[in-house]
Amino acid sequence: MEATVPDERPSAEGPATFREVFAQREFRAVFVAGALSWVGDYVAKAAVTLLVYQQTRSVALSAAAFAVSFLPWLLGGPVLAALAERYPFRRVMVACDIIRMALMLLIAIPGLPYQAVLVLIFAATLANPPSQAAKSALIPQLLTGDRLVLGLSLNSSVGQAAQVVGYVFGAAVAAVDPEAALLFNAVTFGLSALLVRLGVRHRPAVMNPEHRSHLLQETRQGFGIVFRTPVLRAIAVLVFSSMLFSIVPEGLAAAWANDESRGAVSAGTAQAAIMVANPVGFILGGLLVSRLFGPARRLKLMRPLAVIAPLMLVPVLLDPPPLVVALLAALCGFAVAGMMPMANGLFVQALPNGFRARAFGVMATGIQVIQGLAVLVTGMLAERFPIPIVVGVWSAAGVALMAVATLRWPDRQTVDDAITAASLANADPPPPGVGEPTSDRPVEGTSDPHAGDGHRRHAVT
Repeated sequence: MEATVPDERPSAEGPATFREVFAQREFRAVFVAGALSWVGDYVAKAAVTLLVYQQTRSVALSAAAFAVSFLPWLLGGPVLAALAERYPFRRVMVACDIIRMALMLLIAIPGLPYQAVLVLIFAATLANPPSQAAKSALIPQLLTGDRLVLGLSLNSSVGQAAQVVGYVFGAAVAAVDPEAALLFNAVTFGLSALLVRLGVRHRPAVMNPEHRSHLLQETRQGFGIVFRTPVLRAIAVLVFSSMLFSIVPEGLAAAWANDESRGAVSAGTAQAAIMVANPVGFILGGLLVSRLFGPARRLKLMRPLAVIAPLMLVPVLLDPPPLVVALLAALCGFAVAGMMPMANGLFVQALPNGFRARAFGVMATGIQVIQGLAVLVTGMLAERFPIPIVVGVWSAAGVALMAVATLRWPDRQTVDDAITAASLANADPPPPGVGEPTSDRPVEGTSDPHAGDGHRRHAVT
């Protein structure tokens, strides 16, 4: 990694600032490129979800349309993500954007039946795992120290902001011309590829061709580093659990709004409010908690917020109006985003350099699969039971799950030992097939010079 420019370093006191993060030119390019492609993706997702429900009037099929983009992660996400370490990260990101742009141009052909559109969307989303793995592994090479934690929070927040813009715009465009929404998505991928190609410098692949093993073996190593390391495993459980319930109102929004709207607002307005509520809460939670509280306070808040998040959705058992549902979903998103920056930082510190993309593949796959399954299962349950009952009971179970996850959280000594072990691994010469380690400033208050190395999503997170 190239030497850090002195005026880009975060202040030694307090959390990093937005100015310090955006002073990094390459991060700005990656940030804007990601925002563009995310907006396009959510425009297409909102359009397709509403289109399927309008044509079928089926909650399950509408939920399936929403969940189709999660399938590539289920069918081979970690393997596809492992490809990112075999090639330069910039090349992977640009190639994936070009592939998705071409497929979206095909989808935008007028007159295609929605079944064909779903198949092509599935094919396009096969490029998501390697693209997102490359991006996740690249960001810790661009930012260091608490700037990395704030940068990860900003990256997550812009993804949520893209949902707000994309869902609102997509729902509006779908009523007039669904193909236009899909064409818009293709344009955003083209712009994203251009920004990354021109704004990010070339770096060699972290895995040399002569030292590659079987792709499945490399994928197993990614699973091993996450689930055999107690601290990484605890973070994974906490993140996966939060994704299990927070996505549900969003995934059922189209059916919920049409079934439960009581005339105070239109069904379309109710759907938009429910779909954007969680992302809006996530934006506010991620930015406010990261900026208002220092690293030590964020660590203390992480576990209480993990339990509060599903608790916010339990009151939907009382069958409130859609706008109240939207408020509860926003509070849930706020709590989830409040705990994520610290979880991101800890994951980064405890992960050796050479496993960044593969570990991302494991985490992102878990997040995507859990979100997709949560929407599908609750959608099927909503065919038999009222949606408020389904979501309320599901969220109550989430409170119990989060309570168990936080009670089993490793003690501070275990966390410190994991960070030290990763730091020593990063300081040693890289093993065969792994690129040069980076040298980072301390992350989240740790004194180790390599504690900022590693990876975590948006996440997935």
